[in-house]
Amino acid sequence: MRLLRQANNLKVSGIVVLFAIALALPAISPDPATTNIAVFTMMYIGLATAWNIMGGYTGYISLGHAGFFGFGSYTLGLLLAHLGIKAGYTPFLFVPLAGLATAVLALAIGWFALRTRAATFVIVTIAFMFMLQLLAENLVGLTGGGGGLSFPVPPWGGDYFNTPYYYAMLALATLGLAISWRIRRSKFGLGLLAIRDDEDKALAVGVPTRAFKLTAFVVSATLVGMIGGVYGYYVTYIYPQFVVDPLIGISMVLMVFLGGLGTISGPVLGALILEPAQLWLAYNFGASRLYLVMYAAVFLGVILLLPRGIVPSLVELVERWRARTGPSASAPSKAVAP
Repeated sequence: MRLLRQANNLKVSGIVVLFAIALALPAISPDPATTNIAVFTMMYIGLATAWNIMGGYTGYISLGHAGFFGFGSYTLGLLLAHLGIKAGYTPFLFVPLAGLATAVLALAIGWFALRTRAATFVIVTIAFMFMLQLLAENLVGLTGGGGGLSFPVPPWGGDYFNTPYYYAMLALATLGLAISWRIRRSKFGLGLLAIRDDEDKALAVGVPTRAFKLTAFVVSATLVGMIGGVYGYYVTYIYPQFVVDPLIGISMVLMVFLGGLGTISGPVLGALILEPAQLWLAYNFGASRLYLVMYAAVFLGVILLLPRGIVPSLVELVERWRARTGPSASAPSKAVAP
């Protein structure tokens, strides 16, 4: 019990220290190159955490979440354009509306998609993503088509340019982690894990599987849509092939699998490892797209060597070490009386 309490205290202390470092990062290293990497890393922490609420907890693997990302981005851009919202901090206040619109879309998509399972569900989500991409390209009067959609350009610049977007991404990532933590420790979360283990048995014992799956799907998509909205405002100009990009969805999945599917810290760890490495390769070898080779290599390595991810594998390793070095293992055996 004492060791468990010490471990919990150490975990809480570590979280506080990491959060303090995240808050102070723009002041510690304000140069644009570092803060740009920080913005995208924080973005993918939020995206991977959001995806994990659906894919990690229910076991339903969606490869179409990039559609929600792009939809949220276009929704915010169209809201700002039609309402005449000027650049500055005000557009951030409309990000929840982009999330709300994405939730409505996810409710409609999930109502039909979640009638399927396994590979069929994966195919349906991919088809949905490409449908959204085609709509964004062909609805020229609404989205601008291949010419793209512009956002208002913020008035700030210099070393400070990335800072507001970084804190917006940090806020959304923190929100996602808080929701994920709350779900993981609730009756709802237990129901999602039961669905992942055996959906038919979960249904037999009274878990409302359809409602639980749909709720997780909508929550996950809402977070992704809000992050997509902030991304659109950050880059100030969006195109269908870049915001409804299959690579964005694959990146979420890979980061979760690398860190640990169905864990809280796994998506964070996966994003912290993969996104800075991907950005470094893109900056240095972007023309050759070698970072795509890295993604393929990491994916194969995870599947072959760490099928459960880094966090579950480390937890299992620590538990084995404790079992070998615990009191029962080290205590001398008592002599048996003749």
